[in-house]
Amino acid sequence: MGRRRIGLAGCDPLGLTVTPLPALARSRFPADLERLQALIRQRRVQALVVGLPLDSAGKPGDQSRHCRRYGERLAQATGLALAWVNEHASSWAAAELHGLQGDRSGRLDSAAAALLLEQWLREGPEPLPVPPATADPGTPTGVDPS
Repeated sequence: MGRRRIGLAGCDPLGLTVTPLPALARSRFPADLERLQALIRQRRVQALVVGLPLDSAGKPGDQSRHCRRYGERLAQATGLALAWVNEHASSWAAAELHGLQGDRSGRLDSAAAALLLEQWLREGPEPLPVPPATADPGTPTGVDPS
C-alpha cells in the first residue's frame, strides 16, 4: 500500500484464481474509500488482505506503520475483516516474474498484490475484525515477522 498507488488483486469465490486488478492512484482517504467501496461491492469482497512491508529482519519501519494505519482505517470504514501478509521483497518477485522492472504504471503494484493474495490463500492467517485504533505502532496481530 504505497503512498502513490495501491496495488489491487482479487480472486474467485473459491480462492482458486487470483487476478491482478488495475492499481488505485492514491488520493485523499475519502476519495480512495469511495473508489474502493465501489470495487468491494462489485467484487463482493469478504475480507481485506494488506501487505505489510517488514524489513529483512521482520521489523516494521515507517512505511509499515503507514500501511498498518491505512489498512486498519480502511477495514473500519468498510466493516471488512483484515489480514496482514509480510510483503518483504514482493515487488522484486513480481518484477522478476512478470518482467516489470522499473514499472511506474501500477502494473507492478498489482502484480505484487496478486502474489500477496496467493500467499495469503496458501498460508493464512484468517482475517480478523479490526479493533478500535490503538497508539501502538508495533507489528499487528496475524503477522509472523519471521
